[in-house]
Amino acid sequence: MNSVVVPPPPPPPPPTVTAIVVTPPTANLLTTATQQFTATATLSNGGTQTNPAVTWAATGGTITTGGLYTAGLLAGPFRVIATQSGGTLADTSAVTLAVGLRTYTTLFPLIENPISEAGKWVNGGTTGLDWTNVSTTPGLAIGHQIGPSFTDGTAILTGTWGANQEASATVFSVNQRDQCFQEVELRLRSTMTAHNSTGYEIGYKTSQTSQAYFFIVRWNGALGDFTTLVQNFGAAFGVKTGDVIRATVIGNTIIAYKNGVELGRVTDNTFTSGNPGIGFNLGDQSGGCAGSNPDYGLTNFTASELP
Repeated sequence: MNSVVVPPPPPPPPPTVTAIVVTPPTANLLTTATQQFTATATLSNGGTQTNPAVTWAATGGTITTGGLYTAGLLAGPFRVIATQSGGTLADTSAVTLAVGLRTYTTLFPLIENPISEAGKWVNGGTTGLDWTNVSTTPGLAIGHQIGPSFTDGTAILTGTWGANQEASATVFSVNQRDQCFQEVELRLRSTMTAHNSTGYEIGYKTSQTSQAYFFIVRWNGALGDFTTLVQNFGAAFGVKTGDVIRATVIGNTIIAYKNGVELGRVTDNTFTSGNPGIGFNLGDQSGGCAGSNPDYGLTNFTASELP
């Protein structure tokens, strides 16, 4: 009697995808922040598959094919969605964006005349026309004022900044000459358009003598149209290489510092918006100062929004 061979049972069908799951399921981010999202497939046999083929989509920002989300500039509730490639299964992560405090820091790494740093700055000569530009070599920003008074080399950051602001920088200075009125300057709540410069300028003379000074002035628009709000004279108010200058504007109060020590403050209600920036003055009333722009400048700069 011949034995009966029983064929083995057919293998089970491969598991199918029953759900797409996005991780994290929710995310709370500041505007312009990034967040990596991942997708996992739930299988019919109870298992899971990592990194299934999905198509990513997002609102409130952009997302790469690999799930890296970059938040936009607007606050609000948004979504990140992963959809099964070639299928209809999908999952959504709820994303909440909040406006963060803006900041910008530079070590002036490029050779640029005028300074741009990928469109981050506008200049007093190129944009303002009546003033002059700022240029950079790696680690140093200088102005290019060469003629008429008050045509300071000026650069203002682009974008939209909150009203409460802080700016700080480190000074570079050699061959100090009082007759040249070499100044390094911070700008707050400032604008620069053709034939028009507004905002607050906080200036420090690169000097260690009794002729040194610091000031806070308000630019009112046209070339030479400014109002001195406060000015103090004396060696204690001048700056040299390595000194850190800093200024803040909160509400209607502007405060200037050197190496963490307050030098003066003033209140003014004229400007409630604008951007941070930098500037450099050079006087040549007595001659012999032309061409000394590289003798003084800033080696770094940071601007921040304040609460």
